[in-house]
Amino acid sequence: MILVDLAIGLVAMMMCLILQVTFTFWSVRHTMGTRRRPGTGSGMLEGIVALLVAMLIMMLGNFLQIMLWGALFFVLGEFPVFYEAVYHSGVNFTSLGYGDVVMSADRKLLGPLEALNGILMLGLSSAALVAILQNLARKHVEGHNPDA
Repeated sequence: MILVDLAIGLVAMMMCLILQVTFTFWSVRHTMGTRRRPGTGSGMLEGIVALLVAMLIMMLGNFLQIMLWGALFFVLGEFPVFYEAVYHSGVNFTSLGYGDVVMSADRKLLGPLEALNGILMLGLSSAALVAILQNLARKHVEGHNPDA
């Protein structure tokens, strides 16, 4: 059963990576591709809004990944109610680890696999947000420096 769980987990992780990269690239490209128009103010509010939008987009991507894992748990028959499967998935994905809802012994390995996946995907979201923030800060400095 270990190899089956590893195979199932690997497929789920690859699907999550595709989702994460899609949402991250889209938000980074959208945010970094925007150019500030001259005379539109300091740009600080625009930068905050851009960062908030990027964060919401990436959080949506993370939520879809949680839903994907939850759907997997539900389809595997681990939970009779979809909401419970998604709740369990969210606890795993964020590595919160309440332990109030657990899977059967046959599928318990999927929990740590999802936690590992979540740590990696949330780390990718954080790195993208930092890159966006750095880009916005650079644009802000260049906008205030006519020699740049």
